[in-house]
Amino acid sequence: DVGDALEIDWSIEDGYYLYKNKLGFASRTGALILGTPVLPQGLEHEDEFFGRQEIYRERFYARVPYTIIGVRPPSIELEIRSQGCADLGLCYPPQVWVEEIALDAARLDKPLIDLSGLGRSGSDEFLPVDEAFRPALFPIDGNTIEVSWQVAPGYYLYKDKIKVTTTSGAVQLGRLELPPGKLKFDEFFGESEVYLEDAFARLPLARATPDAMDLELMLDYQGCAEAGLCYPPTTRTLTVRLPEAATVGTLAATDPPLSEQGRLAKLITGSSLWAVIVTFFGIGLLLALTPCVLPMVPILSSIIAGEGKDTTPVRGFVLALSYVLGMSIVYTAAGVVAVAAGLQVQAAFNAPWVVTLFAGLFVVLAVAMFGGYDVQMPSAIQTRLASISGAQQRGTTVGAFIMGALSALIVTACVAPALVAALAVMAQTGDMLRGGISLFAMSLGMGAPLLLVGAAQGHLLPKAGAWMTTIKVGFGFMLLGLAVWMLSRILPDGVTVTLWGVLIFMVGVFLGGLTTIGTESTSAQKIGKGFGVLFLLYGIVLLVGALAGGTSVIRPLAGLGLGGGQGNLAEAHGLEFKRIKTVADFERELDAASVAGRTVMLDFYADWCVSCKEMEAFTFTNPQVQSVLADTVLLQADVTANDEDDQALLERFGVFGPPTIIFFGADGRQRDGYEVVGYMKAEKFADHVQRAFATDPTVTARQD
Repeated sequence: DVGDALEIDWSIEDGYYLYKNKLGFASRTGALILGTPVLPQGLEHEDEFFGRQEIYRERFYARVPYTIIGVRPPSIELEIRSQGCADLGLCYPPQVWVEEIALDAARLDKPLIDLSGLGRSGSDEFLPVDEAFRPALFPIDGNTIEVSWQVAPGYYLYKDKIKVTTTSGAVQLGRLELPPGKLKFDEFFGESEVYLEDAFARLPLARATPDAMDLELMLDYQGCAEAGLCYPPTTRTLTVRLPEAATVGTLAATDPPLSEQGRLAKLITGSSLWAVIVTFFGIGLLLALTPCVLPMVPILSSIIAGEGKDTTPVRGFVLALSYVLGMSIVYTAAGVVAVAAGLQVQAAFNAPWVVTLFAGLFVVLAVAMFGGYDVQMPSAIQTRLASISGAQQRGTTVGAFIMGALSALIVTACVAPALVAALAVMAQTGDMLRGGISLFAMSLGMGAPLLLVGAAQGHLLPKAGAWMTTIKVGFGFMLLGLAVWMLSRILPDGVTVTLWGVLIFMVGVFLGGLTTIGTESTSAQKIGKGFGVLFLLYGIVLLVGALAGGTSVIRPLAGLGLGGGQGNLAEAHGLEFKRIKTVADFERELDAASVAGRTVMLDFYADWCVSCKEMEAFTFTNPQVQSVLADTVLLQADVTANDEDDQALLERFGVFGPPTIIFFGADGRQRDGYEVVGYMKAEKFADHVQRAFATDPTVTARQD
């Protein structure tokens, strides 16, 4: 006290500093009115807590003027507020002191505030962050890592600040399974769940290949000291050696949990290049019989039919080869580019405008097969259509190649284990060469049967006459069917059923279903009449079913309640899924299922996914499948929109596209190696589900 002001001699311990703008003074004595404090200029400082600040170090003086109202008291109470930090990365919470000051004293014999003890806990200094919290990694097995922190006495770690990530493309991290902590209220984050002692967590992994490897993980965490210091957010990078996934772990004890795509990925990375080519070519041959590849037969047939009387077996083979190469090159390039750019090529190729454009092309080609360009229409349109169809009618090699390239769109509608294996190898190992060769060999295998189609058509197609017109019209109907099949990915089911009804009815008319058969009619006409009537009746049934609200080409009258009423309709609907949209939605549902002791099945679906609809129509309606999933929580992620939430969910599980089905035990852990990619028949799927959940001790105990 110097009569009209208080002077504060402030001493700061080495290695510590005070924030100028955090200093404050207030009087707790009514007779004393404080003026504006006079503070010296501080030092500029940039820190992780408050950004650019003015601070004080070592020693400084503060002057606080005051005014006395009334009788001068012998002493006053002064409230002092401050906040400071330590250079080693600790920050004190805001501090408040109340000091009693004798006004008749000419000078205080000690500073009002002495920070020399704030950097100490008892007689010991605060520990550096790496001594307060010691992280460690330990491989439990090839698919699980134990992540732990050794917490020093007198310190604690925030549970919600813990995060584990990796930049490695070789693995997909699962959900970090942290133990429960203790509730604690502090001045930094309010009420939080913290670890006062050592913490141990389990981290499951999904791996494309089971080979031993070194994995680098980034651990983010933050903690504080009980004495009132908080460390800034900390990140440490640690490396752990993973053993072979297929030789260690509880799942391997029952049956090696290596999915089909996992085995194929291991083949790509660990076998000779010739073995990869032969294997994937053979897989392509098998895929040639699937609904995703069969639609290419009428496309190629229509191209060869356009050759007319000049078609020979050699010419048909050359056109087919050009078509297959166009399809294979574009299919392979799309896969490589998609992985390199991180795109969902399946979703991009099934965008509504792309599907509509391609379906429109089928319609244009079909009209050419019907000879429709000879009808009356504006000359400009007629000329344009004639030029388009003429190029295909000539069946040029370049035209066949272009149509093959466009037909790659059909193949991308389906996801198969071999495709996922190749994409996974490229994404996780960066080996674009082996992954690309695998895709090319597979696409050549898918197209190989088309070479036989081309050569056979060149030999079997009639060279001239009425038969040629009949064959071309038949191909025209096939192309229209392809257009409807393509549009079914984006149109409502009821509209699709209507289009099929109209098309099938017109096929019946073409076959002679409405013509009169006489005694002079040939056998071919009579057979055509019979099939024509059947097509007419089925077309009428589809149209009636569509008007009644039917959505299935297989069960068009289900909406009328025929053949079993509501029970039949429920059976047609199959499994009842709960839709999720985000990663947070999934985590919430998985936690709820774990609490209830129930297993979980996550199905990735899209409206444009052909195999997804096959699973719904033929697999999920099967009673055996419904029985094995009776006590399972069924979640479905609709990724039709392919928006940011969909992409985040796909990335969370390393999914390249639908249909992909993932299983989780009642303990909340993913059943690695049991993922289902692509269409799977009902009986095989039911057995697969039982095997996936048989490794769950919780489920086994409940069944016993």
